Amino acid sequence: MDYGKVEEKLLDAIDLSLPKDHKQTAEVLSKQKPSAKPLIHVGLAKWGIPQWVGKLYPKKTKATDFLEEYGKQFNCIEFNAIFYKLPDMKQVKLWKSKVNKDFKFCPKFHAGLTHIKRLKDFRIELDKFLEVAHELDNNLGPVFLMPHPQMGEKSLETIQVFLESLPKELDVFTEFRHKEYMDKKLMDAMYPWMQKKKVGSIITDTAGVREGVHMRLTTPEAFIRFVGNSLHKSDYTRIDDWVKRLKQWHEKGLKESYFFMHMHDERYSPELSKYLIEQLNKKCDAGIKVPAFYNDDKKLF
Repeated sequence: MDYGKVEEKLLDAIDLSLPKDHKQTAEVLSKQKPSAKPLIHVGLAKWGIPQWVGKLYPKKTKATDFLEEYGKQFNCIEFNAIFYKLPDMKQVKLWKSKVNKDFKFCPKFHAGLTHIKRLKDFRIELDKFLEVAHELDNNLGPVFLMPHPQMGEKSLETIQVFLESLPKELDVFTEFRHKEYMDKKLMDAMYPWMQKKKVGSIITDTAGVREGVHMRLTTPEAFIRFVGNSLHKSDYTRIDDWVKRLKQWHEKGLKESYFFMHMHDERYSPELSKYLIEQLNKKCDAGIKVPAFYNDDKKLF
């Protein structure tokens, strides 16, 4: 993901700390009862990275087996592939056969809906997407909507109409990229509406666009898209901050959280994800399986 990419030499000059929670977050969580154990999912954005062979995947793993090996290491995936191309049902069934029953695919709405139709006259494309979601069945996690970055305040009603058309049982999160949605006035118009309609808000933490770290939950679930910088020292302090915040949120009543790791160079996503999971297990008692790396076909724990 190149979104929010900055030169490494500039990272030390950017305030990468997490802002305080928005008051809406406190309101949402105040209506919940803390669970005995936090339900946290951690995953990556892709499974098809050849450079992970010999590290995240066993040596000589074929591309056709990448998903199966990925599913042994993580409990979810931010499923961006569907954004670019909707699969047929045979392909969806094959994907399901590669993972266990608890694994969650979290698909992004198809570009035909968001970037071509721009959420208008969407019925045919939406039905195709929902067919895929239905086929994923128990392996379907939250789905996420990213309206076209050019859809600003004038598209507010269009976005709302689309969201209201979705099946009530669909767990939906939304991320806004248009600069007008970084404005307090528009956020104050949209986010309370999302809370009322039980639409989740995505928090995107990337160095170059700090407005995405709005810390404003609209449901008692969190969906975090984190973009690291190839294991720069700040990646680890940022992760430490997120572990502290997730611990606080779950103690206050957050029901479930999804944390997806991105890198501008995806070769390094597994390392930072492993660190994140270790810290979540240590500080939050998350009980997440820690990814095991390979070296000459031997696992390193």
